[in-house]
Amino acid sequence: MATGAISVVILAGGRGTRIQSLYPETPKPMIPVKGEPFLYWLTRYLADFGLTRFIYSTGYRAERIDDWVANSGFPGIERLTRREETPLGTGGGVLNCLDLCEGEWTLVANGDGLCMSGIPELLALTSRDNLDGGLIGLHVTDTARYGSLSIGEDGCLDAFREKVPGQGYINSGFYLFRTGLLRRIHRDGASSMEHDLIPEMIASGSRLGVVRLDETAFIDIGTPETVVQAERFIDENFS
Repeated sequence: MATGAISVVILAGGRGTRIQSLYPETPKPMIPVKGEPFLYWLTRYLADFGLTRFIYSTGYRAERIDDWVANSGFPGIERLTRREETPLGTGGGVLNCLDLCEGEWTLVANGDGLCMSGIPELLALTSRDNLDGGLIGLHVTDTARYGSLSIGEDGCLDAFREKVPGQGYINSGFYLFRTGLLRRIHRDGASSMEHDLIPEMIASGSRLGVVRLDETAFIDIGTPETVVQAERFIDENFS
């Protein structure tokens, strides 16, 4: 499938409470890394796979992202913003952008994290008629901090498990869904991707493949320490 038939929704409404003291007026995805907002690096990375339509779901200090979209150039890339009037959560933020999504598929990404592999494999799931979407799972030695993915023998997601010790795969925050599936479960108000929307999809018989990554470069900007690490991460992974 041509990547032009895929819209990208980036969840960029986060306030970043753990790093708010360092960036009190800055939405978390707009925290500067190597002279650019983190959102720039995430957009640039995904655009390199031929994705050309980006919708940013905004919330806290949404005008900062509006200004960035209006005043920064990505040639050949269409970028739009959709503001949450009240916090909608990860699921509600995506559903709030659905009328702006074009094409058969929608790729969803958290605006505060980036993994440097798995996207081609995730996009390749569009060629499998027996799947309704998928997500990227990252292997870690201890899932106790995160919760983990329960993956069936068919390679599809069975459930999200609570935080328990031991190795396993965790949710990367990168998803792919048939746009029609999202429209069928559309509702107003707040909802969670992990606790509401995806469990509802699975319960109704939808099949979500899991792209399993055993080793990959991954960064998020959720803490002061990881913001510092992001500088090195960008140096190592972007030319």
